[in-house]
Amino acid sequence: MRRSQRRRRTVSAYRDGERVVVLIPAQFSGAEEREWVDRMLARLDAREQRNRRTDTYLAERAQRLIDRHLSDQRAAQAPISVRWVNNQHGRWGSCTPADRTIRISSRIMDFPEWVLDYVLLHELSHLVVPFHNARFWSLVARYPKAERARGYLEGVSAAAGLGISED
Repeated sequence: MRRSQRRRRTVSAYRDGERVVVLIPAQFSGAEEREWVDRMLARLDAREQRNRRTDTYLAERAQRLIDRHLSDQRAAQAPISVRWVNNQHGRWGSCTPADRTIRISSRIMDFPEWVLDYVLLHELSHLVVPFHNARFWSLVARYPKAERARGYLEGVSAAAGLGISED
């Protein structure tokens, strides 16, 4: 716990080795301090949970998406592998229908789950329809937050100057 005379309203926390440091305004009462320490520990834990997204996590999410949105598609069997990759700079994800593998860019690891789900469903839809045609987009549109997620990805791409597009 570090109290600061200059800090007025903001509270922040970070990990320093094995310790968590919480920065709070000096004028906070003991009750406010306890409340904010608990709140910041929960936020830090949630952030660290998001960072623990593993390949197994991706495979489990992919299977749930198949069950929920593609269960009527015979070709929508689980992929052979779904994994994070660090070498995709021009795409959010990619799929090779011939060997049923899906790769998801690690740059979206910290994106909201509904955005990750959209990217996964997009790639899973390629296992049914390899190309971006009307049938493919009708499968992707089964995801209720598809348009919202596309807007999110377009915004991130534009803000970062990435030039990433899914078309």
